[in-house]
Amino acid sequence: MTGFTRKLLVVLLINVFAFNVGAFAEEGKNGEGTKEELTLSQKIDNKFRPVVDAIAAVLFVDPFEKLGLHDPTVRDSAGNPVINAKGEIVTHQIPLVVIWLISGAVFFTLRMKFLNIWGVKHAIALVRGVYDNPDDEGEVSHFQALTTALSATVGLGNIAGVAVAVSLGGPGASLWMVVAGLFGMTSKFVECTLGVKYRTIGFDGRVSGGPMYYLSRGLEKRNLKWLGKILAALFAVLCIGGSFGGGNMFQANQAFAQFSGEFTFMQDHGFWFGVVMAVLVGIVIIGGIRSIAKVTDKIVPVMVASYVITAIIIIGMNWANLGEGFAAIWNGAFDADALKGGFLGVLVTGFQRSAFSNEAGVGSASIAHSASKTNEPVSEGIVALLEPFIDTVVVCTMTALVLIFTGFADGGPESLEGSELTAAAFSSVFPWFKYLLIIAIVLFAFSTMISWSYYGLKSWTFLFGQSKAAIVSYKVLFLLFIIVGASSSLGAVLDFSDMMILGMAFPNILGLYFLVGEVKKDLDDYFKRIKTGEIKRFK
Repeated sequence: MTGFTRKLLVVLLINVFAFNVGAFAEEGKNGEGTKEELTLSQKIDNKFRPVVDAIAAVLFVDPFEKLGLHDPTVRDSAGNPVINAKGEIVTHQIPLVVIWLISGAVFFTLRMKFLNIWGVKHAIALVRGVYDNPDDEGEVSHFQALTTALSATVGLGNIAGVAVAVSLGGPGASLWMVVAGLFGMTSKFVECTLGVKYRTIGFDGRVSGGPMYYLSRGLEKRNLKWLGKILAALFAVLCIGGSFGGGNMFQANQAFAQFSGEFTFMQDHGFWFGVVMAVLVGIVIIGGIRSIAKVTDKIVPVMVASYVITAIIIIGMNWANLGEGFAAIWNGAFDADALKGGFLGVLVTGFQRSAFSNEAGVGSASIAHSASKTNEPVSEGIVALLEPFIDTVVVCTMTALVLIFTGFADGGPESLEGSELTAAAFSSVFPWFKYLLIIAIVLFAFSTMISWSYYGLKSWTFLFGQSKAAIVSYKVLFLLFIIVGASSSLGAVLDFSDMMILGMAFPNILGLYFLVGEVKKDLDDYFKRIKTGEIKRFK
């Protein structure tokens, strides 16, 4: 990116900031000109709400409804609209962003001839280090790259997302989450293979890679340099916004909400909670991807293992009912009269929660995988297959079974939602689990923040260069946003930033359609060399 373009972006950012700050002075005046007292959080929230609504109108538009192909309103047997506990009409929208993510995942799976099934065995061998060559370029091992990427996806999406899907669409929604996760495995393969193939390695050995690089450099090879630059820049801007919001402020905000909800003495002390989190995150991210990987490859396995083991124990206690549990999931997935929305509502609910949970197709994971120590891009792509499998197929399925066995699949006696519903289900068997879950949520939030700090930094340096000043400025901003997120209720800002993460899927998948052909050729060549022994085993 040219120096002029960087300066232009900085000027635009400054002007946007100045506009919002100046607009605060006009905020809160009624028709008579009297001024109402608004907190800073409320002022910011009010300025971002129109932007959020505008983005939602694109990301969550239902094209089938616009074309008159289906009625999104859920109706009972008498044809009357179904009303939920909040007095709202229940609908089953088919959001554009979900269609975009799922259609891409299905296409890539067919193009790679179901690599998501037959490639898992080889992926496990790669994670075990069987093919690790100590002389390969990169910064982290296959396993560390996997855990770094997993740390950004395994978390509230699994704890809360499954509960949301099951409470809205019944047990059958979890099956469609798994189906979407299986297809999403191939999206991760394609983007992470390209991430390594088009990465750049500096003189100091530090790696930069991800959609910004394979979109710009890959499309340039196809005489589409102009399109590559546009898509790469768009992705980088969205990724930076997503790193500050969905990957940072939202995590800090939710972690504090869970922590202070159980330990009431912490209420109204979000600022200090944010300061502590910022210091801890700062200690880790100062060291770059090597430091991040050393933390995530310890935290993620422990978090996932503790959660899964507890779920397995509860499932084991209900072993006699295991068949009935799976039957409830299977029947609910295909039952036209399924809870709140019929077959279409159940399918869309499962696909939507899966897409939001594992981020397959968003492109963020390829930034972490680009740093892997390998000279074989396809090998890292195959390792990435395991992410949606662990995130969605394993963790989400176990969560769904626990909800079913404990009787909370219908929302529970108090109509709880999200992580509260999951916590209530686990705690009904083990009362102490709520404390473990609080610790897990805080750790999930912590690991997500440090991973997204890396994603955002790589996008930032792609736009503004690799200078020390650019790197330090991003890290300082990132740490400040942790404090803001923990101490504020910036609903619209958090929604806006979370939507930016979903928005990353549009430039990313569009570029993948152009590049998927070369990935298929590389895949065929890779396994040909595996069979001939050209690619050697080291263990």
